[in-house]
Amino acid sequence: MSEEDLEHMDYLTESDLMGMDTFIHRIDSTEVIYQPRCKRAKLIGKYLMGDLLGEGSYGKVKEMLDSETLCRRAVKILKKKKLRRIPNGEANVKKEIQLLRRLRHKNVIQLLDVLYNEEKQKMYMVMEYCVCGMQEMLDSVPEKRFPGFQAHGYFCQLIDGLEYLHSQGIVHKDIKPGNLLLTTDGALKISDLGVAEALHPFAEDDTCRTSQGSPAFQPPEIANGLDTFSGFKVDIWSAGVTLYNITTGLYPFEGDNIYKLFENIGKGDYTIPEECGPLLSELLKGMLEYDPVKRFSIQHIRQHNWRGERDRWRSMTVVPYLEDLHGYGEEDEDDELLDGEDEIIYTQDFTVPGQVLEDELELNGQLRTRPDPKLVCANGTDAVPLGKPKTERRASSASNPSRKGHPGLSSSFIHPLGVKREEQR
Repeated sequence: MSEEDLEHMDYLTESDLMGMDTFIHRIDSTEVIYQPRCKRAKLIGKYLMGDLLGEGSYGKVKEMLDSETLCRRAVKILKKKKLRRIPNGEANVKKEIQLLRRLRHKNVIQLLDVLYNEEKQKMYMVMEYCVCGMQEMLDSVPEKRFPGFQAHGYFCQLIDGLEYLHSQGIVHKDIKPGNLLLTTDGALKISDLGVAEALHPFAEDDTCRTSQGSPAFQPPEIANGLDTFSGFKVDIWSAGVTLYNITTGLYPFEGDNIYKLFENIGKGDYTIPEECGPLLSELLKGMLEYDPVKRFSIQHIRQHNWRGERDRWRSMTVVPYLEDLHGYGEEDEDDELLDGEDEIIYTQDFTVPGQVLEDELELNGQLRTRPDPKLVCANGTDAVPLGKPKTERRASSASNPSRKGHPGLSSSFIHPLGVKREEQR
């Protein structure tokens, strides 16, 4: 528009301005239609980039898809500019990559690939995909804690992964719910080894001198500023605080600031809620022991009744019934038959010793009258009539020496198919 046109507009009347609505329209904001931004595919190597999963102090975490295997992956995107602003940032990332490349355990996050973009100064750490973090799950419930059985399962996996790290000479130094990830099938993965320390292969012990972990999970020896400390016992303490947190929704030590928090940790005074029960309380006291020498080790935790696997060998549930059937239980004359549950039911679908075969009944073309079949057990002994008390069954079984063998499974127990093949021979 020229200057003459601008000067002419200064003399336009209000009616003239109203007539300009022919090319300028005003509409309400509710009538504006916003179209979603079109997402464009972005490939990093063979991986297709997805949406944001989370963001931490070191960088963003996004979902990825492996275009060759079609497996879901997670990628940690790190910028060198941001790492330089974090104390020991670049060194911690390099150390984490070196450690993860040599670790293989079901409860430790697995590093699958590392990609670099020198032009944009970016690093991509491709890892196995986890659906969420433990801290996210705790924050999603009002109680901020897990049910007892769920906490027990997660803690058992945490100890398994921690034992593996220690067996490889690695001290994690930052065990907490925020660094524990969960897969879709409920498997726990220890992640974020940025502040971990790999002990020298020929080191005499697990002595460490530096710690950069989260303040609320640090032990008294670090809170009190000791120059050296046991690295493994630091992880045990942090795992104890984690167990305390996921079972109670609280922290054993708190403070308005880091100085007050470390002061309370240094004193070592804390309380355990009564609802934890005696077994869990005993385990927490052992893991949160003030003296590192007296603090529980991995072996002590494994042997503890709360942590221990109650049925390590997954015993057969029928063993107690076999003992009752063959008379290995203690006699109790006051036992009464349960309705339909304490009777012996025998199947005649197979041939057992003492049962007459059909071909033996036919002689000279005449079929003899078949006698009433006699009920027998699978081991060839006479069956006890239905409804007979337990005590009589036990007395009869005690007189048979062939039943003395394995306390859980009689040596005279014969598989039905095996008996049938014997008869046919």
